[in-house]
Amino acid sequence: MQYRTLGNSNLEVSAIGLGCMGMSYAYGPAADRKDMINLTHAAIDRGLTFFDTAEAYGPHTNEELLGEALAPYRDKVVLATKFGIGMQNAQIAANSDPALIRRSVEGSLKRLRTDVIDLYYQHRVDPNVPIEDVAGTIRELVKEGKIKHWGLSEPGVNTIRRAHAVHPVTAVQSEYSLWWRKPEAELLPALEELGIGFVPFSPLGKGFLAGNYGKDTTFANNDFRHVLPRFAPEALTANQAMVDLIAEVAQQKNVSAAQIALAWLLAQRPWIAPIPGTVKLHRLYENMEAADIVLTTEEVDALSEAASKITVVGERYPEQLEKTTGL
Repeated sequence: MQYRTLGNSNLEVSAIGLGCMGMSYAYGPAADRKDMINLTHAAIDRGLTFFDTAEAYGPHTNEELLGEALAPYRDKVVLATKFGIGMQNAQIAANSDPALIRRSVEGSLKRLRTDVIDLYYQHRVDPNVPIEDVAGTIRELVKEGKIKHWGLSEPGVNTIRRAHAVHPVTAVQSEYSLWWRKPEAELLPALEELGIGFVPFSPLGKGFLAGNYGKDTTFANNDFRHVLPRFAPEALTANQAMVDLIAEVAQQKNVSAAQIALAWLLAQRPWIAPIPGTVKLHRLYENMEAADIVLTTEEVDALSEAASKITVVGERYPEQLEKTTGL
């Protein structure tokens, strides 16, 4: 496994992390608890050190799972979790009231069976609480030794700058992949300027870029992809061109499509560490091995250019969820 430092911080993580949400939430029934503990141990045995969860996943059940699984290895791993979203009137809503942040961190510490959280993200920006107040609360929690680093999930560039001015932001987490490249316009240049690391979630397009789904795929009602416009049958058909492009490059390199998609991300900046999720051991190993795949500058540029010519069909989230979802 290769390792990377998130921005100008001293936080070193495995180049490929593990997004743990799907173990217990959002993609159908929760996976077997014992199997998921064994999977996390297998990841550590092969050098993966970066694990991502959130209090909202479950809610709470994913943190509890990670707490149990990682307890024997706590000093060997970087544990990231998130605060700031919950249910309100049956809708997902952001809430970063400073008093709530303090209650959230205590709950996460208990569920994660740890004395300190390595990386604590605001899950979504709360429009009702100035980001300076959030950053000030985080600064106090750092001084108290309850968290080491903090980050923001899906923030705007102006919010990042305001937050960073109060207390240095170590990492930003946002969606980024070959079929969602919006971060390239403003986010990546700002992070580079400020010395902040980047943690892409859904780096495989929720499984689509790995070639796992086609026009005949159906998703259960408890799999949140069944409401995502990009996973509607007509969109899956139209977006197959992106899968075909990645598969062609993968065949040339004698690796998998998922590995090419991840290697492309890693090649964008040296301070990027994607967190693909999986509940399957062979997929875990496949994803981790992507860190060892070297794409030349010419290969990266050619793939980027070819992908940019493909019109992706369907929004990534329904309109009502675009600003509030914690997924």
